[in-house]
Amino acid sequence: QARRAYPYDEIEPRWQAHWEERRTFRTPDIGDGLDTSRPKCYILDMFPYPSGAGLHVGHPLGYTATDILSRFKRMKGFNVLHPMGWDAFGLPAEQYAIQTGTHPKTTTARNIDRFRIQLKSLGFSYDWDREISTTEPAYYKWTQWIFLQLLKRGLAYQAEVPVNWCPALGTVLANEEVIDGVSERGGYPVIRKPMRQWMLRITSYADRLLEDLDDLDWPESIKEMQRNWIGRSEGAELEFCAVDQEGHDLGAKLTVYTTRPDTIFGATYLVVAPEHVLLPSLTSEEQRAHVEEYTEVAARKSELERTELQKEKTGVFSGSYAKNPATGEIIPIWVADYVLASYGTGAIMAVPAHDSRDHEFALKYELPIIKVVSPPNGNCDPEEAYADDGIMINSSSSSSGLNINGMLSQDAALEVTSWVESNGFGKKKVNYKLRDWLFARQRYWGEPFPVIYLDDTNEMVPLTENQLPLTLPELDDFTPTGTGEPPLTKAADWVRTTDVLTGKPARRETSTMPQWAGSCWYYLRFMDPKNSSTLVDKAKESYWGPVDIYVGGAEHSVLHLLYARFWHKVLYDIGVVSTKEPFKCLINQGLILGEVEYTAYRDNEGKWVSADSDSSLSDCIQEKVPADKITKVGDNYVLKDDPNIRLNARAYKMSKSRGNVINPDDVVSEYGADSLRLYEMFMGPLRDSKTWSTGGIEGVHRFLGRTWRLVVGAPLPDGSYKDGTMVTDVEPTFEQLRVLHKCMARVSEEIQETRFNTAISAMMEFVNAAYKWDTQPKSVIDSFVLLLSPFAPHLAEELWFRLGHAQSLAHEQFPEAKNEYLKESEIVLPVQINGKTRGTILVDKECSEDDVFQIAASDDRLSKYLDGKAIRKRIYVPGRILNVILDQQKART
Repeated sequence: QARRAYPYDEIEPRWQAHWEERRTFRTPDIGDGLDTSRPKCYILDMFPYPSGAGLHVGHPLGYTATDILSRFKRMKGFNVLHPMGWDAFGLPAEQYAIQTGTHPKTTTARNIDRFRIQLKSLGFSYDWDREISTTEPAYYKWTQWIFLQLLKRGLAYQAEVPVNWCPALGTVLANEEVIDGVSERGGYPVIRKPMRQWMLRITSYADRLLEDLDDLDWPESIKEMQRNWIGRSEGAELEFCAVDQEGHDLGAKLTVYTTRPDTIFGATYLVVAPEHVLLPSLTSEEQRAHVEEYTEVAARKSELERTELQKEKTGVFSGSYAKNPATGEIIPIWVADYVLASYGTGAIMAVPAHDSRDHEFALKYELPIIKVVSPPNGNCDPEEAYADDGIMINSSSSSSGLNINGMLSQDAALEVTSWVESNGFGKKKVNYKLRDWLFARQRYWGEPFPVIYLDDTNEMVPLTENQLPLTLPELDDFTPTGTGEPPLTKAADWVRTTDVLTGKPARRETSTMPQWAGSCWYYLRFMDPKNSSTLVDKAKESYWGPVDIYVGGAEHSVLHLLYARFWHKVLYDIGVVSTKEPFKCLINQGLILGEVEYTAYRDNEGKWVSADSDSSLSDCIQEKVPADKITKVGDNYVLKDDPNIRLNARAYKMSKSRGNVINPDDVVSEYGADSLRLYEMFMGPLRDSKTWSTGGIEGVHRFLGRTWRLVVGAPLPDGSYKDGTMVTDVEPTFEQLRVLHKCMARVSEEIQETRFNTAISAMMEFVNAAYKWDTQPKSVIDSFVLLLSPFAPHLAEELWFRLGHAQSLAHEQFPEAKNEYLKESEIVLPVQINGKTRGTILVDKECSEDDVFQIAASDDRLSKYLDGKAIRKRIYVPGRILNVILDQQKART
């Protein structure tokens, strides 16, 4: 307790109990005391996944920011909705259950309890009456209901699709869950294999998902990521007839999609994806073994790996050819994994002179490269692909009758598209990178699909609404079946069922929904969490929607946000919600990195090697050096004992494997929750990544101690503090009010702009100034405590109580700065003599020209230029400048 700057360990538990007992932050329902004439503000954190590890200090960064905003908005007279819940289905809990033999329901409940205790210990003003979990049947009843609405509208369907199958995990993985051919969780091999899966037709909403981005107050980088993920492009589908080497028709047509139909004369080969449905029929007997070997290797790669621009392109010749409809020439058909079956038609026309991937591929396999686009200025690197627009060359054929030579690229593209449409070779086409959402997982711990299959016909029958929720059965064995069948197949009594309408025997779907499902719509349930008859009451949704401020990590910038927007638009179309978009303003908080690690190097003889040495450090032994053995010289860190030895200094993302995770429980125990909250906000701008430093938290802890002593006074000899405060009921001076109101104005503005670090700086400046006063007027200290309360609520509540207030300050009015105290009465005015600045003077803003001149003339630095000189005229711009023009002729006489 040597660092205990004030009695936070007594204050914080007391006020947390006070808030909980009185439900201080409960938001009443409409019809239950909510004054809907007041403005609303819905502030939401991204749904946390309650892992067994609990919180680390990176988690409270966003939570503290939303809590400050929530407390501020309450004090500004808003009805605030600030809830918390748990996204608790998914693979991590299931894997933990398999490893420990503990049911995921048990571990999930335990993890939620731990998270809740930790969050409450930090004093966050959540309305815990609205707490929800995706794993509760009362919640996922409505997740299943939404799925049924998608099914009714043809937006949910089943299809045989290539998926990322992980045999060890026994489940399908999303692309982002596969890294370098292995599962992100566990590092198990992943292969591509076709499986019948539930899909959601998100592509039907692609244009709306794109267009409505423009109206959102989101970071432009996040909007651009979504635009790129959707990937709308305009082009054409072209048909190429498959032929053998002599040009004989093979009876198959390959359809390719291209955004550059103008380059058709430069197409020197075609490429099909390894999964293309026509590939078996296009593969010659001579090439079959090579093609099958290649497709087998490609099946073990994720789509992200296959499309990575930096990777070396690979491929194999199919043994077949195609006829270019524009030139009539026979060109080879290749198989390459950089083409995806899921994009476009799964086949491309390769134009190596004008596409970098095709160019690299053509060079590797010695395929022809024909230049058909010339830059407008005629200059381009002959060794590189020219991918921009230009003027068409080498682009005419007497046999086809197509001639686009000399045209601009855009005009040529239109001409080619018109030509292929009129000749039956193709059509104009809008395409998207966005694929339909693979919505099934071969896992146990997820929402069951509300459908059954009739035994006699295999017909799929949706459950009726009164059959919901279809609850997840208890299973003792969650291990993968090893056959691709989901673990739920082991719940035989649950799988076997009867169709309630016909009485026919049937079976249930044994795949479950992905973790994304429950997190797609939780923000709506918070508006009406106890409703058993509808997803959300219309009046409540109309008042609270949309979410005004949504805070979370940038890692959810595409998938979670895109999926939630898709579901919201479907719910908008069927009249469940009244807004087109779910999240009005999005804020991404930065990462908190672990403390800086210092690395030194020793050679084979154990001697130190400086990090800037010319010798290779890769042959050296790395050694971590404690911070107390290091000093900083200029911009570099060196050994205290040998300043010639420079070290590498770097902060890493917090992880258990690095051993650099900081537990917030430990920080709260040693410094208090208010210190942790304040430090995380003071480290730097909310959106930036920051490095944790224990020394930094000691600084804000001392600030809170100074604030405590400013109001309460110094400790008594036994370390305790007297009751009450040091403040007096005297009238504040003008200067005291000016300092206070400047602080008010700045803190209010900085909170609204989420510049919390500079708001804290303003409060530190106030405390520094207040320590110099002879008295501490109660009215001034009252206002300052209210300013501090969103940041350090426990300390502020304690001081508020000691200042004589019986009620919590949570709903007090936030102090408003008055302009009369913000005006600077004095300004620094530049003074010029004959147009040359000779100095400055301090004058009142309302000074007259004569008064300003007299002040200048009496200033020692300026008077020497004026004494004995005749003045021809004075130029005075109030608040800006005084220029004295001397009469040079009279001055010489």
